[in-house]
Amino acid sequence: MPEMSPLGWFHTAMGIIALVSGGMALIKFKEITLQSRSGQTYLASTLVTAVTALAIFKHGGFGPAHALAVMTLLALAVGMLASLTGLFGKFSRYVRAIGFTSTLLFHSIPAITDALLRLPVDDPFLASFEDPIMQKAHLAVVVIFLVGLAVQLRWIHQQRD
Repeated sequence: MPEMSPLGWFHTAMGIIALVSGGMALIKFKEITLQSRSGQTYLASTLVTAVTALAIFKHGGFGPAHALAVMTLLALAVGMLASLTGLFGKFSRYVRAIGFTSTLLFHSIPAITDALLRLPVDDPFLASFEDPIMQKAHLAVVVIFLVGLAVQLRWIHQQRD
């Protein structure tokens, strides 16, 4: 793995702040919203993380991490539209939850990838992105996301009653 640039370190720090604040928002409020400090911190740090990801080219060109950054920006935009407008009507809260919570998945995939390929520093867990353990780790994150999102959407539905 190449050494990290100052932008890479900043990007990583913002990503960690995003993951922690997003987790806090979900644990405390069961959803990420603009109304909570943890939600605001999550959304701001997620925006910065996605934008800085687009400026990092450690493997030469546009890659999967850049695609995740673009998907993150799109999910943030949809979530913000749902939060700030009546565009989605009675489904706005669901759309917001799907948009904002999806960004956690988009954060988690590169976080797991980098952690497995970089840590511990002198002897990383994995040597290659193609390692079957990497694929299983990514699958586990997707399954956790899908289960968590289903629980969250069910909770939101129950709040309507």
